[in-house]
Amino acid sequence: MKARAVRFLEANRLDYGTIEVPAPGPEDVVVDVRYSWISPGTEGSFLRGERTGGDTPYLPGDPSPFPRVPGYQKTGVVTWVGSEVTDMAKGDWVFASVSRVSYGVTDFGGHVSPAVTPRQQIWKLPTDLNATNASGMVLAQVGYNCGTSAPIRVGEWAVVLGDGLVGHWSVQTLAWRGARVLMLGHHDTRLSKLAAPGCEGVNTRREEPVEAIQRIAGNGVSVLVDTVGDVSLVEALLPMLRHGGHVVSAGFCGTEGYIDIQKLRLGEISLHCPSGWTQQHMDDTLQLLAAGWIDAGSLVTHRYPAERAAEAWQQIVSNREETLGVILTWT
Repeated sequence: MKARAVRFLEANRLDYGTIEVPAPGPEDVVVDVRYSWISPGTEGSFLRGERTGGDTPYLPGDPSPFPRVPGYQKTGVVTWVGSEVTDMAKGDWVFASVSRVSYGVTDFGGHVSPAVTPRQQIWKLPTDLNATNASGMVLAQVGYNCGTSAPIRVGEWAVVLGDGLVGHWSVQTLAWRGARVLMLGHHDTRLSKLAAPGCEGVNTRREEPVEAIQRIAGNGVSVLVDTVGDVSLVEALLPMLRHGGHVVSAGFCGTEGYIDIQKLRLGEISLHCPSGWTQQHMDDTLQLLAAGWIDAGSLVTHRYPAERAAEAWQQIVSNREETLGVILTWT
């Protein structure tokens, strides 16, 4: 069976072309993809050859991580259902995560259509939820995980490191829980998209992070969320946390993910490390998207036809200031 796909060919080189996908089985759903959302952090790391798996860094001597079909999130219309799938029908709008492929170093991928997808990786969309906005649901769920991993009371401060997509969805989730949130980032345009009540953004190219936290939140930060994988900055900010505070680490640290546990113990600080996605977390994220508590639409900055995926990646790499949510459209 033939499909169209984005293909990572080697480090920093990709194209759009035809691949083989397995014939669908009784527990599969086939989706005609309409929108797929690029994950700049995870997919960018794969494109640079930094990973061999989800959270597994590439090490010298490992097998090549290329070629591969990247991605893990998309929406589209069901065109076929397996005999053991009883709760889906042709014409349903759905979200699909990873789908089966017969290409490259893995047997699954995201940016591919038609998408032969196991039923457990499919979520039916509410009729009033915009399918474009729902196409980033796995990544939104990462932000949801970050925002719900640690205890926090209404009115307490949380600090989020990073003004990317996961950073924004972490802020939105923490705000939904009643927290006040400070986002530390490098890009004025991205920081300007903060819309959740009780949230502020600071460009740390102009103000030092510790000074910014002291000015806005004092030494009363309850939760510190790292979405960029900067362990050294996390350790530098530990004194800003109240006794018994919490660190949430979701950024990819590669081979540099070492933290001094004794520094955490001195303040009885807990460490939370969310990763991947689960059925329950995806269900919760879908509900918050449908209710409007998690906002995806305002974070979309660019759309490209899937066949112009290389241009989309050039936009991501060359203009981080203006680029946030990048969606590929499929016809």
